[in-house]
Amino acid sequence: MALESTAGEAPATVADYIKHHLEFLTSGQGPLALHLDSIIIHLLLAALFLGVMLGVARRATSGVPGKLQAAVELVVEFVDKTVKESFHGQSQLIAPLALTTFVLVFLMNFMDMLPVDLLPAAARAVGLSHLRAVPTADLNTTAGMAIGVFILIQYFGVKHKGLGTFFAEFVSAPFHSNNVFANILLAPFNLLLRLIEEAVRPLSLSLRLFGNMYAGELIFVLLATMTLGASLAHGSTYTWAAVQLLASIPWYALHVLIVVLQAFIFMILTVIYLSMAAERH
Repeated sequence: MALESTAGEAPATVADYIKHHLEFLTSGQGPLALHLDSIIIHLLLAALFLGVMLGVARRATSGVPGKLQAAVELVVEFVDKTVKESFHGQSQLIAPLALTTFVLVFLMNFMDMLPVDLLPAAARAVGLSHLRAVPTADLNTTAGMAIGVFILIQYFGVKHKGLGTFFAEFVSAPFHSNNVFANILLAPFNLLLRLIEEAVRPLSLSLRLFGNMYAGELIFVLLATMTLGASLAHGSTYTWAAVQLLASIPWYALHVLIVVLQAFIFMILTVIYLSMAAERH
């Protein structure tokens, strides 16, 4: 499958510039098309995460830690404390899962802090037409992670409750073994509410993260069009560059909080959903 190639073409208008930055490097067409930039950057960040963690673990010392080891220990302790407060069952999977989720989502979100034209310009230099730097601004990425969490929720439910109790809770929550009539009467309503509850979880996880990061990416692109618009209109780029800088500083400061907060929310909701799945009602 061939990639589209319009590399090196400068945008003729501000609208072209915005459209170019919001298009993906796509392989294939239709519903089976792959967003290669999201996949590649996601995998590179995952490799970076594993490499740093393994490197720190191998060189860890019980004495005075270095700056990198201290930072990693701080993140690990924070996630471990959060998991202990939120997950009430017993599982060796939860803490590593929560740590991986938090750090990986943070790294993907943090790509939004890079200059807007940095990676697209590097992509054009090697002949690629598009390159979006923020995987979490792609609904396919956030939906894929949310579906993975959804599958884990069902797995935890069956593992901790058994197959019979797991499916019984779909039609009766809580399940009353001594009141068969009430269970039968309320079964359709309980089933409907349970299906809605199960469907809302992946939707809320994916859409919340995607919406925040897409909006942040779009605002950065709009800020970048200030000087572009001035140059296309033969205006004073120096004046608009100063305005762009003044507008960007507070947004950068606010977006740092959004980047961290969205990673934390995705992690904590994942832990809470798995804790709910493991608890007997």
